[in-house]
Amino acid sequence: MKPRIPTFDELMNPLLSALRDLGGSGSIDEIYDKVISNERFPEDVVNIIHNPEKSTLTEVAYRLAWARSYLKQFGHLENSKRGVWVLTQQAHDTPTVNPREVVGRVREEYQRNRKTEQLEDGMGEIPEAKELAQESTWVEELHRILTKEISAEQFERLAQRLLRESGFVQVEVTGRTGDGGIDGKGIARLHGFMSFHVIFQCKKYQGSVGAGEIRDFRGAMVGRADKGLFITTGTFTPAAVKEATRDGAPPIDLVDGDQLAQKLKELSLGVRTELVESVAIDSDWFKAI
Repeated sequence: MKPRIPTFDELMNPLLSALRDLGGSGSIDEIYDKVISNERFPEDVVNIIHNPEKSTLTEVAYRLAWARSYLKQFGHLENSKRGVWVLTQQAHDTPTVNPREVVGRVREEYQRNRKTEQLEDGMGEIPEAKELAQESTWVEELHRILTKEISAEQFERLAQRLLRESGFVQVEVTGRTGDGGIDGKGIARLHGFMSFHVIFQCKKYQGSVGAGEIRDFRGAMVGRADKGLFITTGTFTPAAVKEATRDGAPPIDLVDGDQLAQKLKELSLGVRTELVESVAIDSDWFKAI
């Protein structure tokens, strides 16, 4: 039987609850992890990808994005340009919402303003959703290139360049077989004073990396580095995330496909942000000549 995923409106109150648990504000990733934890979603639900052919975005993450959009328009959320989402005073005054009321009011408002077009699942287009669609387009294209058009060796060299551009030094790609999956090593410098040795693994993957692979990687890095870094084009299961931060074990930082895409964009590595010129005609100016 196919697992049931909560609809975007069913995720509204869990999202608000997660933000309260986070102290009233949080990043998209923090909110996602907290909702998954609070609601105890099983892995067969969390691992479902919204569009496996184009992106690593999970279906739960996709529906949470719609929930954020509607709650923002309803007045319960606001967000900064740095991607931090915050509960408004209205949300503090009214901790829970009636999802049907939220959906109805937001759609009515945009119908009045004639800014709505019908989209999939009958959801009206709102600014945040439009931004999500635009964001997904380039991320999906990048994901396709990374998983289908470059080799594993090229992906390792990309990781090497990424680490160098991020401030790492002495970054080497080893790629030795039988070495526990270790693909390279480097030294991370912190503010020019402190440094620590890092071993990394790169995995071109469309699915989810599980806890077993994290344990294998940790076994290979013990005694050889201060930290581990696991980079994938796919995602990590909740069990893998938990294993990476397990108490008493060497820490492993995880970089999934979406985080990788954002970092490549930030560093302009194969991803270029283009500003499109907008030209407007002022008819009144001509008439006043």
